[in-house]
Amino acid sequence: MTELAVTGSALTELAATELAVTESAAAIEIVAPCADWRRVLPAAAEIAGAAARAALRRGMTDSGIAPQTAIEIGVSLADDAEQQRLNRDWRGLDRPTNVLAFPAWEPGAPIPSGAPLLLGDVVLAFETVAREAQQQGKPLGDHLSHLVVHGVLHLFGHDHAGEAEAIAMESLETAILASLGVPDPYCRTM
Repeated sequence: MTELAVTGSALTELAATELAVTESAAAIEIVAPCADWRRVLPAAAEIAGAAARAALRRGMTDSGIAPQTAIEIGVSLADDAEQQRLNRDWRGLDRPTNVLAFPAWEPGAPIPSGAPLLLGDVVLAFETVAREAQQQGKPLGDHLSHLVVHGVLHLFGHDHAGEAEAIAMESLETAILASLGVPDPYCRTM
């Protein structure tokens, strides 16, 4: 897996001390099989990488995973057609969705000695994410950040099936996004 170098303004959002937790131990592979991500949001890979790092940092801390633990995740910036196929094949739902998370590690399971912890993959659907951002009046980059954080938290075992779980997960997402300078995605202003 190749390491994503987060550069430019995405990196300036993260303090060097915060990056120290995952900079040398985390490998985040960002792939963008959907060209629309690059066309509409040229910094999509950098934005996704910064959001994934921030969520990894928090997830590792909350899970008691040592900062020096090598950890790998994949983030795929896909389209609705691919997301619908994955949603149908893995969840039995024949429709696209904004984000899917495919955990490869069970929280609390032993971490392999001498090998990286393969956390899992997060897949996002361009058309759905772009449509939601527009409907909600949010910048596409902010919505992308939110959904990457959301997906990575799922890889750490967080869920939103019940009300208490949803509140806890939303609170984590909001705190992580604030560290990136992204406004609270759940703030309803009218």
